[in-house]
Amino acid sequence: MLDYVDLEADLDEEERLIRDTARQFVDEQVRPDIGDHFEAGTFPTDLIPEMGEMGFYAPNLKGYGSPNVSETAYGLLMQELEACDSGLRSMASVQGALVMYPIHAFGSEAQKKEWLPRLGSGEAVGCFGLTEPEHGSNPSGMQTHAEKDADGYVLNGSKTWITNSPISDIAVVWAKDRSSEDTVRGFLVETDRDGVTTNKITEKLSLRASITGEIGLNDVRIPEENVLPGVEGMKGPLSCLTQARYGIAWGAIGAARDCFETAREYALDRDQFGGPIARFQIQQEKLAEMATQITLAQLLAYRLADLKERGDLRPQHVSMAKRNNVRMARDQARVAREMLGGNGITTDYSPMRHMANLETVYTYEGTHDIHTLVLGQDLTGIAAFE
Repeated sequence: MLDYVDLEADLDEEERLIRDTARQFVDEQVRPDIGDHFEAGTFPTDLIPEMGEMGFYAPNLKGYGSPNVSETAYGLLMQELEACDSGLRSMASVQGALVMYPIHAFGSEAQKKEWLPRLGSGEAVGCFGLTEPEHGSNPSGMQTHAEKDADGYVLNGSKTWITNSPISDIAVVWAKDRSSEDTVRGFLVETDRDGVTTNKITEKLSLRASITGEIGLNDVRIPEENVLPGVEGMKGPLSCLTQARYGIAWGAIGAARDCFETAREYALDRDQFGGPIARFQIQQEKLAEMATQITLAQLLAYRLADLKERGDLRPQHVSMAKRNNVRMARDQARVAREMLGGNGITTDYSPMRHMANLETVYTYEGTHDIHTLVLGQDLTGIAAFE
């Protein structure tokens, strides 16, 4: 696999084991059927407990069944999962970074004990409710709200583009607490409660091997103990997104690397005009540029892991990496598809599936343009979106 400047030579034994275990799992359990799942618009839900058993959900957390692996190990895991399909990485990323992380960081001891082991093992599935039909890039404008009463809270509102929601047991829902000056709070909402609906979104042209849905909340009653006590305001959901975007910055490299490897192998095997097309200068230029761009993205991801490990990672660092690495992967997927010619439009080869998926990754968890403005504000001190 492409590692042109030998970055993986510095991995420790645990990091190598996680990389190799994830790669073997993908090759044996997921890759053979992922094209069929993409065509059918389905996710291999039978693998959810097995992924939990292998420690794929938030292994970088500490305690409650999580092994506290290095941030590099976590990044490598996301990379290997997305090398198969963005939907696979999205499932693990949401379960870990957007559901387990806020419970771990902001939950009560009772909430942690009840949910973290079940989510970590894959016994329970979670989802994260922030985006609304009218509020995507500006989540602070959310209309979902909670009214306090004698028994707890009553939630009303709707969330959309929610990975895992149709199969979730628990949703981390962010809503404005009307009893506290519309302060944003996090609520743990069991999806079997009266008034909760989780309709599936169908007819997607991207991220098809992923289960996406909505969360409808119609006078949903939850007890006081379901409120995340450790955070108030937009810091809660935004800190979760920083965790998830870190995984995306690594995962996108996996998609790009898989496109590169597929294109290189095809160029060496495909004979035209009396020999492999890999001998042509134009094809070699494409491979050289793909390898260069992937390597630069790898360097950025490894640097982020170091910063995160020592506590110096800022959200703006993650914005740069998410923005750059997803754009890079989107571009390289298109080049790889070109190299495969007509064969590249079939599900027999991965680049066009990656190319379609990356349109979603380019948009979700902060669009490319929004991350551009985040960086612009950090560099100039002026917020262009206010």
